[in-house]
Amino acid sequence: MTDHLLGASRLSAFGHRHEQVVYCQDTDSGLKAIIAIYSTALGPALGGTRFYPYASEQAALADVLNLSQGMAYKAALAGLDLGGGKAVIIGDPKTIKTEALLRAYGRMVQSLNGRYYTACDVGTFSPDMDIIAKESAYVTGRTVEHGGAGDSSVLTAFGVFQGMRAAAAHVWGASSLEGKTVGVAGVGKVGKHLVAHLIEDGANVVVTDVDAAAVATLQASYPTVKVVADTDALIREPLDVYAPCALGGALSDEVVDLLSAKIVCGAANNQLAHEGIEKQLQERGITYAPDYCVNAGGLIQVADELEGFSFNRAKVRAEKIYDTTFGVLEHAKTEGVPPSIAADRIAEQRMRDVSRLRSMWLPAR
Repeated sequence: MTDHLLGASRLSAFGHRHEQVVYCQDTDSGLKAIIAIYSTALGPALGGTRFYPYASEQAALADVLNLSQGMAYKAALAGLDLGGGKAVIIGDPKTIKTEALLRAYGRMVQSLNGRYYTACDVGTFSPDMDIIAKESAYVTGRTVEHGGAGDSSVLTAFGVFQGMRAAAAHVWGASSLEGKTVGVAGVGKVGKHLVAHLIEDGANVVVTDVDAAAVATLQASYPTVKVVADTDALIREPLDVYAPCALGGALSDEVVDLLSAKIVCGAANNQLAHEGIEKQLQERGITYAPDYCVNAGGLIQVADELEGFSFNRAKVRAEKIYDTTFGVLEHAKTEGVPPSIAADRIAEQRMRDVSRLRSMWLPAR
């Protein structure tokens, strides 16, 4: 079992300012992983472990760098005293995920001595966290049976719904989605819960997903939901709100050009395909609720485990995503900047302010 550390100076050569990046490999179990810590200015880095068959190691690195930065901003904007980190395990979880691999990964997390806490993400689930926790004390998102919060997608979806309500209030003057048509791309762990909130609120819902079984399960519960073939078909629908809830990069030039929706608000991380998309959205009169602002419910849920988990307490905290989102959108309007830039400024200011405060020495308690 080996690891390799990349310093911040090397990373800065290609535009990133991460504190630490750890390459993890265990030949016997087949583990190949990367852990990225963007910032610990507010506290230990917390972020999920994504298990995904990346096309290359470079693609995995790019993803974990972007995701970990997003987690730092997400924690800052949510008012949590946590930093931002993320991990990716390279490979198809359906074929290579084993107890040995997960435990090897747990030892890697443990070797960072609490600088990074892991949780669930795409391809990993609460039972996986229980296995990882056999080797590491720095694991959240565990099953309820083991004192954890369980499935963090529940409050992720709840938070996205609150952010969507705030965006609706900003754009239309009313927070209800009743009568609005919402297109949800991806009805997996988070998307299915979001659809439930939307249906309950009286919205008309159109969905798509590459997983036919996920769509069939959703339709069995909500027969009024309209299903379209793919994302291309979805964005061509007459939508009021577009909710990307699958992988990142959902908002490309082509998508923005075709969208009829007045609001984009979804659970996917890193939705902007490249720099400049946020301005294109603004020029087209589309209000973008920044992804890391509205999808913070899952982070809030697993972070609550560090205090001894209370679902009700975590839900109350996640409900505040409404106020945070509305504040970001109003700030963007006042400053004349896209919402993503406004959100970045607010998060960066909090990280700067608190890190300066902590430069003052206090005796150990």
